[in-house]
Amino acid sequence: MSVGTILLIILILLLIGAVPAWPHSRAWGYGPSGILGILLIVLLVLLLMGRI
Repeated sequence: MSVGTILLIILILLLIGAVPAWPHSRAWGYGPSGILGILLIVLLVLLLMGRI
């Protein structure tokens, strides 16, 4: 596994964990999942460009 693949897996797990449907993060709103979503998009773009 490359470093990019490991980072992608970690970001996907963080994105699922930050969804406001879970009891521990219900009061957070959509902020954390939005930030993690942007990070996921940036990582995907970097992977597709071959930078990582």
